[in-house]
Amino acid sequence: MKMIRIGRTDLVVSEVGFGAIPIIRLDLAAAVAVLRHALDRGITFFDTANAYRDSEEKIGAAFSGRRGDIVLATKTYQREGKGAMEQLERSLRMMRTDYLDLYQLHQIARREEWEAVTAPGGALEAVSRAREAGKIRYLGVTSHNLAMALELVRTGLFDTVQVPLNFIEDEAVKEVLPEVRRRQMGFIVMKPFGGGVIDNARVAFAFLRRHEGLLPIPGFESAAQIDEVLSVYEDPKDVGEEDLEVMDRYRRELGEHFCRRCEYCQPCPQGVRITPAMGYPILVSRMSEAVAVEYGKAAMETVPLCTSCGSCVERCPYGLSIPEILRSNYEMYLRHSKGRGSGKE
Repeated sequence: MKMIRIGRTDLVVSEVGFGAIPIIRLDLAAAVAVLRHALDRGITFFDTANAYRDSEEKIGAAFSGRRGDIVLATKTYQREGKGAMEQLERSLRMMRTDYLDLYQLHQIARREEWEAVTAPGGALEAVSRAREAGKIRYLGVTSHNLAMALELVRTGLFDTVQVPLNFIEDEAVKEVLPEVRRRQMGFIVMKPFGGGVIDNARVAFAFLRRHEGLLPIPGFESAAQIDEVLSVYEDPKDVGEEDLEVMDRYRRELGEHFCRRCEYCQPCPQGVRITPAMGYPILVSRMSEAVAVEYGKAAMETVPLCTSCGSCVERCPYGLSIPEILRSNYEMYLRHSKGRGSGKE
């Protein structure tokens, strides 16, 4: 696999990385097997976060004794210095290392969050000291808000930025990417599959490969998924007319307001299974109504538990009106359920 340098850093990594959210769904042995398969196939950049449940612990178990073969990146949600340092120390313990190649301030999407991070005693001050002490080599930032991401890039304080980019959400190409290149920063691509709604790896990564210097970090939970993505890099093809038609079909199907399955809205205090329930229309578009009802039943039957408390809305980085979307999806589900009884699909 081709190796690339991350911006102005001295980190040289595989041209596609590993996003570690999905391994939280695997047991330890399965997660270790997937992580090691990725390294054996040439992936050397592994990105996780302290908030991703036990992903850091699984990474530590997978690569114990092989620290020199990988580049480790993790993140903190903490805005205050004390909390950020506590999470940093925990990340080091979980991943069985005494330093991190890249430490990222995670999901800074609003002005007040940035003000908290940069205040005296804030997270930026603390992690900067940790970098001076050798616990962090480079400092990055992530955001789902592109306007805020652009401001963060222009501060000149970070070595990398991580934002969503795929052929549906391509706005970052217009302003963020050029500014990143001017400053010789690293550009890490989150959501190359649109949070899971894009299921065509060849088209997804053919699009990304058109833009030089990007480091996409698809989420993996199986060896087969790794092999599928890497096959695109082994036999690269340019985007053709047929691919453009495929992209247009996805855009028409999803529109601008769709759930990326990032799961930041979870857990719901009422027990609603938000993420799969938000994706019910996608199930319907790809299956018959009867199959979608059966497949989505467990999640959809939790929707009536929603009290519209607003907890999920506050945490959604995309500003989705989640309770309204859930209600609409549930009404669709009920119609389809009745259709099953009448033999309709």
